Amino acid sequence: MTHQTQLRWGILGAARINERLMPAIADAQNAQLLGIASRRQGAAAETLARYAQQLSNISTYDRLEDLLVDPRIDAVYLPLANHEHAEWTLRAIEHGKHVLCEKPMALDTHSIETIIEAAKHHQVTVMEGFMYRFHPQHARVRELLDSGLIGDIQSVRASFSFMMRPARMYRLQEPITNGGGALWDIGCYAVHAIRQFFQQPAVAVTALSHYAESGADIASSGVIDFGAGKFAQFDFSFARARRCEYEIIGTQGGITCHTVWQLPGDVPMISWWTEDGRHAQERLPASNHFRLEIEHFSDCVLQGKSPQLSLDDAKQNCELLVAIWQSAAQGCRILL
Repeated sequence: MTHQTQLRWGILGAARINERLMPAIADAQNAQLLGIASRRQGAAAETLARYAQQLSNISTYDRLEDLLVDPRIDAVYLPLANHEHAEWTLRAIEHGKHVLCEKPMALDTHSIETIIEAAKHHQVTVMEGFMYRFHPQHARVRELLDSGLIGDIQSVRASFSFMMRPARMYRLQEPITNGGGALWDIGCYAVHAIRQFFQQPAVAVTALSHYAESGADIASSGVIDFGAGKFAQFDFSFARARRCEYEIIGTQGGITCHTVWQLPGDVPMISWWTEDGRHAQERLPASNHFRLEIEHFSDCVLQGKSPQLSLDDAKQNCELLVAIWQSAAQGCRILL
């Protein structure tokens, strides 16, 4: 696809994330939005009018399949319900579409293995949509770590939470077995953020959860054992004040990223300290990580490059999420 300068996108679903996603595609230098589909009659057109009324010549579809068979569309973003991600990723792949799938890609590792094989067979690019990783603040954290500022990493803590508003109560309607609850919604971010700082895979997980009547988890906390005395602590909740940060502690100091998910108006801020008394707080320029993610994925497809987030990464994240779920449900430590 090196002859193209823009990747032609379609969106499968009229989810609320389109408020951030549609302008991001429109603003990306190497992307063009051509269509949006929803199974709810008129929902695609309504979403377009609400979040991207400045755009023209965008097709709307009342059947998801109609977007998949549109030959003009090269790639799809998939923000359907969590339990539908794997199924519709596979359907999109079978139609020859590249796929950027909203997290979590699947609720079990077998589904991701199937996606890996299908993507190879159809020669398409597929990536799990963790937009936060494309914000420059995380590259700055990596720069500080690589400089040896805090020594060898010993532990990481990730805290992701917000108070559930009535409009978002649908996130608790489905049990955890069907993709509902905090684990699949925000826990996946916490686990993903933690994993990037350990070179070795996790060896065990211990977790506790509090559940709604539906069987969805409202809050979960626990510890991931990475071996050799290296641990990570996580907590995520729909019943606590907004918090989305990670902290890395090394042998010589620590680094905190204070706002991992950057909302409009947030100021990116990193703070660090060392055992010898140095400390600093760094404020970074604002960046739209949704646009940066879209530009990265589009560039990978257009230039034939591998995405920063691999499907193996998606599989490893899913494995840990399932282990957290099992540990909390069974009340025991889960070995990986």
